[in-house]
Amino acid sequence: MTSPRTNAFGQPVGPDLPGWVAPPAPDRTPLHGRYCHVVPLEARHADALYDAIALDEDDRYWTYLPYGPFAARAEFQAWIAEVSLLTDPLVFAIVSADDGAPVGLCAYLRIMPGAGSIEVGHLYFSRRLRRTAAATEAMYLMMRHAFEMGYRRYEWKADAFNAPSRDAALRLGFTFEGTFRQATVYKGRSRDTAWFSVIDAEWPRLARAFTTWLDPANFDGDGRQKIALRDLTQTGEPGAR
Repeated sequence: MTSPRTNAFGQPVGPDLPGWVAPPAPDRTPLHGRYCHVVPLEARHADALYDAIALDEDDRYWTYLPYGPFAARAEFQAWIAEVSLLTDPLVFAIVSADDGAPVGLCAYLRIMPGAGSIEVGHLYFSRRLRRTAAATEAMYLMMRHAFEMGYRRYEWKADAFNAPSRDAALRLGFTFEGTFRQATVYKGRSRDTAWFSVIDAEWPRLARAFTTWLDPANFDGDGRQKIALRDLTQTGEPGAR
């Protein structure tokens, strides 16, 4: 770490931000990709989303979310109608580019334009979305849009026990920052929260990594990746170790 500059009193202070302007709050702009589209959540998405979620063999994917599982379609429809009207979290449906069906959820939250900070979360990937190029592309589209709007910091948080979420954050290029002990309470449980982030200076390298990984040339005839995303996000160069 380089030595910080000091003020007139000899105290270390952070760098100035000449010309930086606070970004706007995100709106309901749809984000379009090759494998999926990230579109504003609407009540009309509820039925197809419920059908996609119903393909899951059990309810384990709701364990670390503050809501769900939903016992009945009507309960889920009511929840979608409610959260689709919110602006923080600003919830989106992840829609398959193949057939236009909604297959997952994601959101911006903790939206703080004055600090240039925004979080991605409220992630639910149905069986149709998990471990697909579309799932990764959805996260890329959300991150790209945030930095293009002018945000300086992009956050990911997870229950400290949620190993798949922690691993996903690292695969996507986030840096682990630490654990906030007893940070919150949900579903009657205490939660330690693991914090991750990407900052704007890191985005150009990560953007190249995502672009390389998402290129159809990175997949063989059976859809298997040739270069792992983790290799690209950790090094920034194809094939580098």
